[in-house]
Amino acid sequence: MFKIGFDNEKYLSLQSERIVERIRSFGGKLYLEIGGKLFDDYHASRVLPGFAPESKIRMLMKLKDHAEIVIVVSAVAIEQNKMRADLGITYDMDAIRLIDAFTGIGLYVGSVVINQYNGQPAADAFMKRLQNLGIKVFRHYHIPGYPSNAKLIASEDGYGRNDYIETERSLVVVTAPGPGSGKMAACLSQLYHDNKRGIKSGYAKYETFPIWNLSLNHPVNIAYEAATVDLSDLNMIDPYHLEAYGETTVNYNRDVEIFPVLKLIFENIYGECPYKSPTDMGVNMTGYCITDAEAVNEAAKMEIVRRYYDTLCKKQSGTADADEVSKLELLMNRAGVTTEYRRSVKAALDRAEETGGPAMAIELPDGKIVTGKTTELLGASAAALLNALKALGGIRDEIHLLPPVVIEPLSRLKTENLGGHNPRLHADEILIALAISASTNPVAELAMQQLEKLRGAEAHATVILSGVDSATYRKLGINLTMEPKYQTKKLYHS
Repeated sequence: MFKIGFDNEKYLSLQSERIVERIRSFGGKLYLEIGGKLFDDYHASRVLPGFAPESKIRMLMKLKDHAEIVIVVSAVAIEQNKMRADLGITYDMDAIRLIDAFTGIGLYVGSVVINQYNGQPAADAFMKRLQNLGIKVFRHYHIPGYPSNAKLIASEDGYGRNDYIETERSLVVVTAPGPGSGKMAACLSQLYHDNKRGIKSGYAKYETFPIWNLSLNHPVNIAYEAATVDLSDLNMIDPYHLEAYGETTVNYNRDVEIFPVLKLIFENIYGECPYKSPTDMGVNMTGYCITDAEAVNEAAKMEIVRRYYDTLCKKQSGTADADEVSKLELLMNRAGVTTEYRRSVKAALDRAEETGGPAMAIELPDGKIVTGKTTELLGASAAALLNALKALGGIRDEIHLLPPVVIEPLSRLKTENLGGHNPRLHADEILIALAISASTNPVAELAMQQLEKLRGAEAHATVILSGVDSATYRKLGINLTMEPKYQTKKLYHS
């Protein structure tokens, strides 16, 4: 059963107030490094039920008259054509996408920073493209020995070589297409240049996870480790915070490891460090907005199992290794969960055993489970989707939402006219057919009205689904896991 465990409105209020307080504490200007996703933060909404995926953006909209966005892209990533796996586009193209996304909702994008610049031709081409689009571009150079050589970094031969980012507003939000882009370096470079110019400014970090005032082994924090297993991020007790305040807080390894260097850089810029610990740098208020601990614990444990299945499937496709799977197994053990925590897993496996073919199970938000099997005309994902809509709409099981007379011509179109090899309809094709039928069939229209109710459902497939089926379930807001095996023994799977 889906239960709300997070007060989103309280979060928006507390978070914006905390950032305003931090701006004031530094004399009126703050460089705020934002980690994680600003748009479509579905991980946060899954582990904190009630957290809206666009919460960070809504929070920034409260401050939009005082905020401007700076997007940082690594020249190394541009040269290597580094891709965002979730979107299938390169980091440089994602920077342009982000500019459109921010400006489209009324947030001001001040500039783009090309970090780790060393004359890369691809970076030069990208800078020229941005400038032709009317976007201000600044270059930050590669610094030998970064980040350990604090004395060089905070000198004229380090940050001093970088372009000074021209900003206009009191809150400068520094974001990037992905990790490793150099957001922190861009912020600290600005502090160095501002200090030389007699401008009072400060730096803070805004990341949702790990949640510093939850325990190290809280399921939400374990779920964060599960989500970043490919980055080898680890949660840990912040030893600097414990020593300074006698208070146990949680941070992640990269921030803890870099803090001594960061402290030296601050001291070289200001003469002293304004922070006593990595936790001090953060402004995250998420932990204060949990309203139902049990609901949040359950949601986070479910996410850990989902991440486990996701990594198993990536290993099967050759994009993850056995070490990542082993790490997920350890995290599941820490959280005290097994794959059986997902009720849809057993239901799907039982249905597959019963029918002798691939099957699918969907646990609806009210706890009811429906299944779907593979037939001559429908894939299991399409069949399960139709059965879920019937269950939600109170439509009798024996009623065909799409009779064979509708499905068969579509199947022939796929194989006879479009050159396809699979006659079975995918989930998206079923929805298109259902939408067309709804104009003349009241039962199909009733089924279409149930689509929004699928958001938050849990589904499991006994084989790795096609990309189009997986994408359809994701767009519907259904949390999908799959057994790590393909329906066929081919090496190429679309």
